[in-house]
Amino acid sequence: MRVLISAYACEPGKGSEPAVGWKWVEQLSRFHELWVVTRVNNRGSIETFLAGEPLPNVHWIYYDLPRWARFWKRGQRGIHLYYLLWQIGAYFVARKLHRKENLELTHHVTFGQYWIPSLLGLLSIPFVWGPVGGGESAPPGFWREFSAYGKTWETSRDLARGLASFNPILRIAAKRCCIAIATTGQTAERLKKLGARNVTVHPQFGMTTEDIQEFAKLETRRAATPFRLVSIGRLIHWKGFHLGLRGFAKFQQRYPNSEYWITSSGPELTNLKALARELGIEDKVVFWGGFPSLQEVYQKLEECDVLVHPALHEAFGNVCLEAMAAGRPVVCLDLGGPALQVTEETGIKVTATDPEQTVSALAEAFARLADDPTLRLRLGQAARHRAEVDFSWDRKGAWMNAVYSYVTKSSASAGKAELAHVLPES
Repeated sequence: MRVLISAYACEPGKGSEPAVGWKWVEQLSRFHELWVVTRVNNRGSIETFLAGEPLPNVHWIYYDLPRWARFWKRGQRGIHLYYLLWQIGAYFVARKLHRKENLELTHHVTFGQYWIPSLLGLLSIPFVWGPVGGGESAPPGFWREFSAYGKTWETSRDLARGLASFNPILRIAAKRCCIAIATTGQTAERLKKLGARNVTVHPQFGMTTEDIQEFAKLETRRAATPFRLVSIGRLIHWKGFHLGLRGFAKFQQRYPNSEYWITSSGPELTNLKALARELGIEDKVVFWGGFPSLQEVYQKLEECDVLVHPALHEAFGNVCLEAMAAGRPVVCLDLGGPALQVTEETGIKVTATDPEQTVSALAEAFARLADDPTLRLRLGQAARHRAEVDFSWDRKGAWMNAVYSYVTKSSASAGKAELAHVLPES
């Protein structure tokens, strides 16, 4: 088919949103002829990559707002307003392109935030939206433990999402999409409330064969002394590392020969260090700070036994998938994207009712894994298999191709209201 993809963020060799955009384009080009609308500042890295590894089925359209309309944007400052304006401009680019190329389907892949709309649904062809996230929220009982900055951030986020629900463009996007793909159940519910009639849940990220092979090289610590936990990620309030520290403090009373490593940096670093001192575990907690390369981060992962990822709201959580591919069991909260990655066979999901209950449950999970090296090994092996099979980018590409097929066939015959009965399993 002739498909238009909107990928504001799309760059090879990057992480996060740029990687999501690039990987979906790479996968879908296996099946279809693509026209990809992305930002001009992505052009250099894209063309450098394509010089060595071309994607012959992809046509690139680099678009940005006129200079006079973007002089105020500096890095992340003003990015959400700029992104909304970019989507409006990209629609007119897409409309002109559709008239010329007679496109058959449109697909919005990045940014993956449901509350900033795409206008591609206004074209008279089937529209696929997502995977998108952003509907995840921290349970209310956990707010009281956030720093002042954290509470302000959460309040602003809730306000932005609430105001967005009144945006007519957002509601049009929801009502006109043939399928809305959500990264989590919470986002799926928000999409339904906006008027999306056919919603399915599917993770936005995956792993390549090369990724799997590289992580498989990280050896498992069979004689783990000391028993060592690790958390990897930017030190921000909603990552929940304060819960990890409190859980470790309880656990450490019973298992004094244990350590907790925390990598990266962020605005909560000072608060987390103060909490470690207050809990009397500062000599057992290592704050490694940031590393110049991911390989150094993965080296720290190799030196640890279990990944702890107590995020209170997250659409996916790449680090969980990476730890699984490295054969490490994951302890996470039963919330958001991590809860969809981790199963009973690959790690431990902790119910998050309130902070006290969660801290106790984390401590028990740590103890269970410290007591039983055989269990750690079994969970780690199952985690690696799940990362390789269920999160393979090739498999995800085939799944999305099946979505395209169902959308176009069902739109022509059954109508959008009946699409939910023929969606492929995610």
